[in-house]
Amino acid sequence: MSTNAWFFEDTLSKADPEVALHIAAEEARLRGQIELVAPKNYLSRAAREAMNSMVVFATIEGYPGKRYHAGVENFDAIERLAIERAKAMFGGGHANVQPHSGTQANQAVYFATLSPGDTVLSMDLASGGHLSHGLKSNLSGRWFNTVSYGTTDEGFIDYDAMEQLAREHRPKLIIVGGSSYPRAIDFQRVSAIAAEVGAATLADVAHFSGLIAGKQYPSPFPHIDFLTSTTNKNLRGPRGGLVVCRDAAMGRKIDSAVFPGIQGGPHPNVMAAKAVCFGEALRPEFVEYASSVLKCARILARELGGRGYKIVTGGTDTPFTMVDLRTRGITGDTAQKALEEHGITANRNLVPNDKESPNVTSGLRMGTSAIVARGMGETEASALAGMIADVLDQVAANPGKDLKPDANIVEKVSSMAAKFPLYPV
Repeated sequence: MSTNAWFFEDTLSKADPEVALHIAAEEARLRGQIELVAPKNYLSRAAREAMNSMVVFATIEGYPGKRYHAGVENFDAIERLAIERAKAMFGGGHANVQPHSGTQANQAVYFATLSPGDTVLSMDLASGGHLSHGLKSNLSGRWFNTVSYGTTDEGFIDYDAMEQLAREHRPKLIIVGGSSYPRAIDFQRVSAIAAEVGAATLADVAHFSGLIAGKQYPSPFPHIDFLTSTTNKNLRGPRGGLVVCRDAAMGRKIDSAVFPGIQGGPHPNVMAAKAVCFGEALRPEFVEYASSVLKCARILARELGGRGYKIVTGGTDTPFTMVDLRTRGITGDTAQKALEEHGITANRNLVPNDKESPNVTSGLRMGTSAIVARGMGETEASALAGMIADVLDQVAANPGKDLKPDANIVEKVSSMAAKFPLYPV
């Protein structure tokens, strides 16, 4: 027997029991808890199979038909499938499926449309924007001049302020979308503002791209130049990024911006899984999934609002609900910790005009993409809203106290999770 037989034959638990132990613990957590962290979701078994396949060994710098290494013809076919499926999902003229993340997808648009020092107009972080849209500590904020627009007192995008800032600062790029703005964006108005000042436009739709693909949220096209997204949220794919251009003529600039502009070789197994999840998103049943995600998010908003919790903008058009906890005297980090102790994972989040730091926050963001992928529906969303309110009511009634988890709620959460199992053990 070859002396390196162990390399191809030993299981993880035998080769590295320490890592195997932590992975097993994470699997147990996922199976036993209810996931409401908005960016999180699961892959289909087919997409996981593609992720774990032998295409991971490919080295594929370049693009289909123009690689820098031999032995790539099979992967060329896979990437072409992913590209065509991405274009079909969003009705775009060109797609690049190579970005490693949503942030790098955004960087590609920066690279393709701007020069260092150019001005970008984007939503501020507390109002719902994203750090890759010009946060000062991010590359986008260090290399470019960022001007920020915000929201009205009710939490809606202030388009009048956006228009005024655009006329004053003449940005080269206007960005809409982000990580925690819960309402549909008026892409047509943004396009008109951009046209007046000669700016390109980017819609970062990472948190609701699955709703666009599932016809539950307005498409940025034909109004917006570039669409960027992650692929792991409600597209139910692997962690990765995507850029889609409205017009095919823009494709060459985006492709050269991704490679060799900001990346070397892409991750072949991730792109294979992207191709699978894009194919799944083009099936008729994906519309049902997207519709259920939106309905469940709206149920969380409606029922938490009915329990006295302030909902940012009063509702949602996206897969997540934003709760402003200031009226109940709770901070986001406290709420997050209390819910996790009961088996419900959500995340603290800044809300408009938030005075707390990003590590504390005054808000809570809860997404429904993962629970619907698991098979839950409106009944479960309603039950979860009640359990969440019960937990937060206890926290609000006992400020500063370290409360023990409510055993009754813990059992309800555990039973619900068991009723909707993940992959076969």
